Amino acid sequence: MNLSILYRGPLASCNYDCPYCPFAKRHDPPELLRADRDALARFTDWVEATADVRLSVLFTPWGEGLTRSWYRDAMVRLSHLAHVDRVAIQTNLAARPDWLAEADPATVALWTTYHPGQVTRERFLARCDRLRELGVRFSVGVVGLPEHLAEARALRAALPDEVYLWVNAAEGHRYDAEQEAVWTALDPLFGYSVRPHLSLGRPCHAGETAVSVNGDGTVRRCHFVAKPIGNLYDGSWRAALTPRVCPNAVCDCHIGYVHLKPLGLREVFAGGLLERIPAGWPERYR
Repeated sequence: MNLSILYRGPLASCNYDCPYCPFAKRHDPPELLRADRDALARFTDWVEATADVRLSVLFTPWGEGLTRSWYRDAMVRLSHLAHVDRVAIQTNLAARPDWLAEADPATVALWTTYHPGQVTRERFLARCDRLRELGVRFSVGVVGLPEHLAEARALRAALPDEVYLWVNAAEGHRYDAEQEAVWTALDPLFGYSVRPHLSLGRPCHAGETAVSVNGDGTVRRCHFVAKPIGNLYDGSWRAALTPRVCPNAVCDCHIGYVHLKPLGLREVFAGGLLERIPAGWPERYR
């Protein structure tokens, strides 16, 4: 059995105050941070003990996880487990990446986002350089807002060709054909993000070979379908895994629609699904 898990604990705080993010500069009280740390420790123990399944883990915290030591420690620990194929996290790369020297670079990966106005491009690029020195796989992305275009172009020009730069369509922003072409010049896969995907009744890997897990172990097919299908810690998740169709009208978030079977994105991102790196990048896209 191969299973991808998108884990999201109680953590919702972030050190950045991006105007397009509802969790900007949010501060979690000490009791919530303790709960998040305990939940992650329990999850990490479960992953270590569940050696009969080939597991891949993507941490998708509402806030920024890598500024918290327990996320860094968990990623290092999980990266050394023989039955874990990949452990990755979505991050703003604000934390110094030197801790990754203790992780297995064959297993650990980062899905990083550059936020203009929150960090200088030079500082962000220095962190990317360090990741390359450490041999850690990573992608870099930006939110496709008009005011980010110049910085996105400068970032693309400064990054080595082998680093994939993705662009997320900004929520609530409409792109005409000219604007879409501008962003597609930076990210050839931008077309998947720029418009919602009809998903109702369409087959999806979510709930079959990929699941969403929250801090108390509740298992859902994905982050965007609220109905639970089991719990990680009582074993009920095993019987719940089955081929499914999506109950939602549309899917407009990468971590959701990447699993829609008709889109074929499992093949597009083969080998780099959790860290958002296309297979054959960059040669296949020249």
